[in-house]
Amino acid sequence: MKYEASTVEEYISQIPEERQEVIKKLRNIIKKNLPEGFEEGINYNMIGYYVPHSKYPDGYHCDPKLPLPFMNLASQKNSINLYHSGIYAEKELHDWFVVEYPKYSKRKLDMGKSCIRFKKMDDIPYELIAELCTKMTVDKWISIYESAVKKK
Repeated sequence: MKYEASTVEEYISQIPEERQEVIKKLRNIIKKNLPEGFEEGINYNMIGYYVPHSKYPDGYHCDPKLPLPFMNLASQKNSINLYHSGIYAEKELHDWFVVEYPKYSKRKLDMGKSCIRFKKMDDIPYELIAELCTKMTVDKWISIYESAVKKK
């Protein structure tokens, strides 16, 4: 589902009421645990966490006017999705998450390249998401990003 919002609060107010508390809880966990330097805002019509132009002036190579994306949180048609670019870009982080997930959730991991889908709101591994948020600093993300972009 696509929401037209210019602020995080406006985004949250548009999603189904039964998902608002879950999104708010995930948002608070992300903000509390994400290393210093990332900023929050609306990015790609979702709640986004990104490296601001003040820290990384080059911006995102696909559109340099956009800040460098890192994480997004979204309410989709059938799930709440967490997009984490670090999981996609760093195999060790991906593998760590896949191994840890069953320790925190009784449900099968539903994951794409960078997307973790939560279809059941009652079994979101909040503690694991909190730990995931601590795993990559802004500087490390920039370094990984630049290594991948410069290879192309």
